[in-house]
Parts: sequence; C-alpha cells; structure tokens
Amino acid sequence: MSVIKLTLPLSKEAMKNLKVGDMVQLDGDMLVFRDAGHKRLYQSILDGNQAFDYAGETIYFMGPCPARNGEVLGSAGPTTSCRMDKYTPYMLDHGLSAQIGKGKRDEASIEAFKRNGCVYFAAIGGAGAIYSKCIQKAEVLYFEDLGTEAVRRITVKDFPVVVAIDSQGKSIY
Repeated sequence: MSVIKLTLPLSKEAMKNLKVGDMVQLDGDMLVFRDAGHKRLYQSILDGNQAFDYAGETIYFMGPCPARNGEVLGSAGPTTSCRMDKYTPYMLDHGLSAQIGKGKRDEASIEAFKRNGCVYFAAIGGAGAIYSKCIQKAEVLYFEDLGTEAVRRITVKDFPVVVAIDSQGKSIY
C-alpha cells in the first residue's frame, strides 16, 4: 500500500478522496491540545469570548513531554480521543477540518465527520519518540498556564497517520 503525502491545511477535495485505512504523511502546521485546553476553549466559546478561530485547522490530541537536548518537543504521542468527543461536533460544525488521536469515537462525532466532510486520523500509541522527530517547530498560542496541555501550533514533516474515520463516516473501528 502506498503512502499519501498531504500538506496542511487539508482541502475538502483531499479529505473527500481519503478512505478508511489509507496511510498518510502530513506536512505543515497543526494545533495541539488535549483535555484541559479543550475544556477552556469550549468554555470561552460558551462565554462568547472564543480564544481563536480553528476553521480549516487540524488538531492533534497530544500533550508533549519536555524537550531534551536538540529536540523541539519531547515525546509527542497521541492521547485517547474519546475524551474530546463532547467538543467534536461543535468544532467540526464550525470549520475544523481534521483531528488526530487514538481510539474509537462516539456516534455523534462520527456523524459530525460525515456531515462536514472531515476526517479523523489515528496516530500510533506508544510511538511518541517517532512523532517528536517529525516536529520541526512548536509554539504556545494560548493557555500557557496549562503547561503540557496548553494550545500549541506545531510544524510537522512526514508525520505518519492512518485514516480512521473518512469523510463518508466509515470507521476503521
């Protein structure tokens, strides 16, 4: 099976052509945050003070380990995505393009991927050291007080993922 190379941000056409099980390498910028960052972002939306616009963005559910000598970030493996399911339909309905994490998603999230023509990529649990080598740049954007759960923007090269839910709502799970 060949690997599909894609550049972020993802176009609707690129997402439409992806199928469950496709192996993909991503290049470009993505957002990184997990539980605490999602909770704070969602609360800011409910309060009418949305921190930033995530339309067209890809979010990787990950909280990085501190960097060691010569690294941009330390281990950068995925976190379990189902903990973010309560926020997913809203974000996809308001322009988010894709998510990256590990594990199954609930039916409401799957329907939101389908409704919006978006995709969910699975990253390999336990491969944090490999993923950290793909990260070329990282910067904290919001909620620095959350430490590893702050919202970051990272730049990646040859970032390996698998299409776990395609834009038609088909799931690898």
